[in-house]
Amino acid sequence: MAERILLVDDDANVLNGYRRSLSREFLMETAEGGQQALALASEKGPYAVVISDMRMPGMDGIQLLSRIRASSPDTIRVMLTGNADTETAINAINEGSIFRFLNKPCSKEVMAKTITAALVQYQLVTAEKQLLEQTLSGSLQVLTEVLSLVNPAAFSRAERARRYIHHIVTAMNLGNPWQYEVAAMLSQLGCVTLAPETIDAVYNGEKLSPNEQAQYDAHPSVASGLLSKIPRLEPIAWMIEHQSQPVPKGDGSEGADMRLGAEILRLVLAYEQAIHKGASRSEAAHVLARQNTNFSPQFFQALVTLDPNAEEGETKKCRIEDLLPGMTILQEVRTLEGALLISKGQKVTPTVIFKLRNFHARHTIGGDVTVSLPKSTLAFV
Repeated sequence: MAERILLVDDDANVLNGYRRSLSREFLMETAEGGQQALALASEKGPYAVVISDMRMPGMDGIQLLSRIRASSPDTIRVMLTGNADTETAINAINEGSIFRFLNKPCSKEVMAKTITAALVQYQLVTAEKQLLEQTLSGSLQVLTEVLSLVNPAAFSRAERARRYIHHIVTAMNLGNPWQYEVAAMLSQLGCVTLAPETIDAVYNGEKLSPNEQAQYDAHPSVASGLLSKIPRLEPIAWMIEHQSQPVPKGDGSEGADMRLGAEILRLVLAYEQAIHKGASRSEAAHVLARQNTNFSPQFFQALVTLDPNAEEGETKKCRIEDLLPGMTILQEVRTLEGALLISKGQKVTPTVIFKLRNFHARHTIGGDVTVSLPKSTLAFV
């Protein structure tokens, strides 16, 4: 699919001229003025490249490209003007993060070369974003699943938090949702340093010794220290480090997304803990809303509508050899000696199946578990 380019000018003759000369090479669309350009961007989705005239009535090019940047950061922005003064150029670059600055009249050849360069830049930006959102997120999910087999209680909690956050960031329409989900997935990474009985005691509401409490309180910092060594994960490491307490005002070195992510992670983990202790979903959401009146009401509305069982269907006993990916384990699976293998609420994956089959073959666990089947699989069961 060809990437779309939007050309904005208040002069219809200029727009028609560029459209005639460039439409065979590029997928060109035009808008007469900033308001029409914003309406098209809202209706049709983000453009790969937006080229705007500087001097337009109502909304000039700097204002337009600044708003385009806010709504679609990946869009490459180009300024076209007959007023090539230094102040205009500086303002355009600073406020709109302009990729190129062209003087009018601009020849077809120069315009075509600029559009080509802008499209190359757009492909580089979106390819990097895809790498982060898909490849990195997928790799971290594999890491999380492996760690969940080492410390099932902690990482089962992380998986539940990730599912909750997926619903919340979708309902709040937040940008870059992958980073919030990855923060939830890895929020319990530091628990690998803790004894399993310490984790069990925490989740059972038992009082820890001072030494155990200090070790547990340190797990966010442990995880942050590990993740901060990975390029591009520094913001996620910061969110995880601040998951236990309200985010301090700070000195502004952390971005708004990082602060928001840390607060969302803190509240979701508190919500998950309240449910684990027996509170209803609605009760847990309303208590958190009363305790955090300065936080976004939209977040708590999303919590109230959250139904972690929405995709689940029939509950049944299932033999271990009949387990299928996508099912949810509805009971703790422990060895005959009492060691926790799989935590309640954990999703069945091929790795989980392999682990349970191995232990069953050694006759150290029972032969069936209680599961919930995804609604999408009911027709095949």
